[in-house]
Amino acid sequence: MHSIPRQLATFAAVLAVLYTGGFIAGQFIDTGGHSGGAMEHEVHAARAGETAVAVRGLAVADQGLRLMLETPELQRGRRSELRFTVVGDDGRPMRDFDVAHEKRMHLIVVRRDATSFQHLHPELGEDGAWTAPVTLAEAGTYRVFADFTRGGKPFTLASDLRVDGDARLDPLPAPNDVASAGDGYEVRLDAGKPAAGREAELEFTVVFDGRPVKTEPYLGAGGHLVALREGDLAFLHVHPTEHGGDRTRVGFAATFPTEGRYRLFLQFKHGGQVRTAAFTLPVSR
Repeated sequence: MHSIPRQLATFAAVLAVLYTGGFIAGQFIDTGGHSGGAMEHEVHAARAGETAVAVRGLAVADQGLRLMLETPELQRGRRSELRFTVVGDDGRPMRDFDVAHEKRMHLIVVRRDATSFQHLHPELGEDGAWTAPVTLAEAGTYRVFADFTRGGKPFTLASDLRVDGDARLDPLPAPNDVASAGDGYEVRLDAGKPAAGREAELEFTVVFDGRPVKTEPYLGAGGHLVALREGDLAFLHVHPTEHGGDRTRVGFAATFPTEGRYRLFLQFKHGGQVRTAAFTLPVSR
């Protein structure tokens, strides 16, 4: 009868030893040789002096706001009206938006292979719906980004849009530092060697007939830049930088969250017309 309590006591002691040993071993494994995915990435980033970079445009909802695309499918090659709302938790359309870059709403429409790009400025109706005319010449799936600011906080909500017809995704063009903007305009990019997690200076020079030209003000700056990550089309926030009023160079500061390739769409204004030049930019680890 007395052997049972002794056996229980021995069993409890063995458990205590195993638990203590496991805990101590776990501490050594966790600090010395774990392979814990996100945690490991954070440790390596901290050692490298990097900071986590937030990306936008990967979700249809964020912080209580949701993008409702009322026209999720359009006909190829036909002028259509793209209609959407931004709703709150109660499902009611939001109407109070800040003016950012001279507009209350920036709508970016990009084909999934990043071969087609449009930057639109929709109008807000009395019913709380935004509308913008759009013509999409190629079939396929497009990413629609609603880029706006409320209460001083920037948001980029996104959803997919379909255009009827057979579609083939094209590979991203090879990296380049010179791109055509049509009608004799070229844009030259000086980006150095950008690395993930570190701020990069991107400098564009607009050239017409072989000579640099000064760009005209567009959306409150010398130009406007949209940067998208290859694959998921993560939307990067970029800041224009000033060059002392010298608009022969248009500069931006951007931090790329990961290594890989990014598609850059620069828009500038000259001769009263807005033009677009696209670049593929590789980013190292």
